[in-house]
Amino acid sequence: MSKVYDLIIIGAGPAGMTAGVYAARKKLKTLIIAKDIGGQASWSSDIENYLGFSMITGPDLVKKFEDHLEEFKDDVELRLSISGVTKISKKAKNFSVVMGDGKKEEAKAIIIAGGKVPRDLGVKGEKEFLNKGVAYCAWCDGPLFKGKDVAIIGGGNSALDAALNISKLVKQIFIVNLTPELTGDPVMIDKVKALPHIRIMNDMEVVEIEGERLVEKIRIKSRDGGLQKDLPVSGVFIEVGSLPATEYLDGLVKLNKDNEIVIDEYNSTTQEGIYAAGDITTVVEKQIITAAGEGAKAAIQASIYLAKK
Repeated sequence: MSKVYDLIIIGAGPAGMTAGVYAARKKLKTLIIAKDIGGQASWSSDIENYLGFSMITGPDLVKKFEDHLEEFKDDVELRLSISGVTKISKKAKNFSVVMGDGKKEEAKAIIIAGGKVPRDLGVKGEKEFLNKGVAYCAWCDGPLFKGKDVAIIGGGNSALDAALNISKLVKQIFIVNLTPELTGDPVMIDKVKALPHIRIMNDMEVVEIEGERLVEKIRIKSRDGGLQKDLPVSGVFIEVGSLPATEYLDGLVKLNKDNEIVIDEYNSTTQEGIYAAGDITTVVEKQIITAAGEGAKAAIQASIYLAKK
């Protein structure tokens, strides 16, 4: 380890990058460690509720975040690590952060803003056909299915956003939804229902994903067991929510029953010197704009902590 940073931020989504900007303005020597830039925000298509933009795509908004952070490159170092962070531990007065490649860094304070990762559907064929027709990011993989029939599994905002995202690319979309009605925002539901090539299948669940070398069909059934049928599709997008990326914390901070990091109004965790922000925490609303605000709060509180030290 070549030096001790004032602050290490884990994650480069809206929370992490905003925290980076605020840390730089406090002149904190900061390292951001992330698997990618933008997190789940990069997967969004049309964003219509981020103040200052009547409409902007997720990748475009993330690019603006990244450009803003770049202005503070003298104080904030951004390091992409595909393997991510595998452990954080207390070391004397500081914290040690270990990455999957074995590299270690040390900091006086930590902000955890690693967001969430897609939740598995948990059916036969899901793992076998990953990247062979099964995908978790419509924005990333949608163009691979141009002119083909696809299924989107889920009925919330992420599923609806995925449908709108690829609606101009694919031939037909089946939305397979476990609940009696779609659960996303009414505005998004109206947009999806207005598209003639989207078929909504409520109260249905996926039994199996099938094919030879690539996905060829999915088997679905009604929740009451009265109907079972096959849908011929080339692609399956899993959009059934996400899980907080907290598996490496190993008792370092308190988690709730959903494995989210428990924080107070100051973004403090149960470990002094470690703060958390964004979707990975117990904050109620999981939105891009709230994640950015939480990142700002966490950085301000971390700077106060460091000043007191």
